[in-house]
Amino acid sequence: MVGTFYGAPSPEADSFVKVGDTVSEDTVVCIVEAMKVMNEVKAGVKGVIKEVLLETSHPVEFGAKLFRVG
Repeated sequence: MVGTFYGAPSPEADSFVKVGDTVSEDTVVCIVEAMKVMNEVKAGVKGVIKEVLLETSHPVEFGAKLFRVG
């Protein structure tokens, strides 16, 4: 396991993105916690979020798909 997926900055906060949101390369879409360090993950592409593939607190590994963007 590389880290833990978080779709929002805190449990009380809204998600960074949701289905239907438009993102650009620099849009922060989630946080992956690794070794107690919170790493912001940017979309890296332009498009619309079609699906969020993980739930909050789900473990992730290198190369894991997090979102489907169209």
